[in-house]
Amino acid sequence: MRVDGLACPFCAYGIEKKFKAMEGTEKIDVDLDKGLVSVDVAEGTKFTDEQMKKLFGDSGFTYRSMKVSPR
Repeated sequence: MRVDGLACPFCAYGIEKKFKAMEGTEKIDVDLDKGLVSVDVAEGTKFTDEQMKKLFGDSGFTYRSMKVSPR
């Protein structure tokens, strides 16, 4: 996912906490320099753009886009 506003390790920690609370999340990687959040999910788990807009918006960041890649 491309996200605007990620600037520090505390930002990354806050995002990781939000994703860990979501069922099906397996691994989270936040690249602060590129503004990218990568999330590995369990088979059958899908996130919607609306879910991501809310998750990042509630955390004070701007969600831009999501690219889904097969394993």
